[in-house]
Amino acid sequence: MRIDLNADVGEGYDDRALMPFLTSVNVACGGHAGDERTMAATVEMALFRGIAVGAHPSYPDREYFGRRELALSAGEIEEVVRSQVRALAAITAEVGAELVHVKPHGALYNVAAGDLMTARAIARAVRAVDRRLRLVGLAGSKLLVAAAEIGLVAAGEAFADRRYAADGSLAPRGRAGAVIEDPAEAAEQALRIVRDGEVAAVGGARVG
Repeated sequence: MRIDLNADVGEGYDDRALMPFLTSVNVACGGHAGDERTMAATVEMALFRGIAVGAHPSYPDREYFGRRELALSAGEIEEVVRSQVRALAAITAEVGAELVHVKPHGALYNVAAGDLMTARAIARAVRAVDRRLRLVGLAGSKLLVAAAEIGLVAAGEAFADRRYAADGSLAPRGRAGAVIEDPAEAAEQALRIVRDGEVAAVGGARVG
């Protein structure tokens, strides 16, 4: 069994202490955070440690860090994602790294988990940049369905530090207990994901 330990980076924090524990990263590429300088620096850090690099596109919403849904058409979502992924792809090429995957950020990620129109727009954007890119989304989500429809490789993920709703979606961050802040509890959930394929729902139940 191979486990990919993944995190969002290039979002305005110091990622150097995090990098040694990761096997892949999602680099903010201008929508909710990041610019050419931070993208290049983050990709270089990942390249130095042999960490796989992915793009982390979002709604264009720096004010709310990409965590609110914007009323964009499917065509607008496709263009937003395509332009952000292309921006990071250009930088990875410049520094001699390879862009491996795409994982949407924040509200875009959550909307695409349940809305097939949004999921399809994201999948089309990824394919337009490079059909070899892997599309990463919530396990069991519409985003993985959309990827399969157009022949993209997809990967489902689970979160060690988040609790879930009963339907398998992520519990909203504003809900009490949605974020697991105790490191020991997060580690326990990570083990359950690997061992049992289960995560904790808000209220204490488990979701498979």
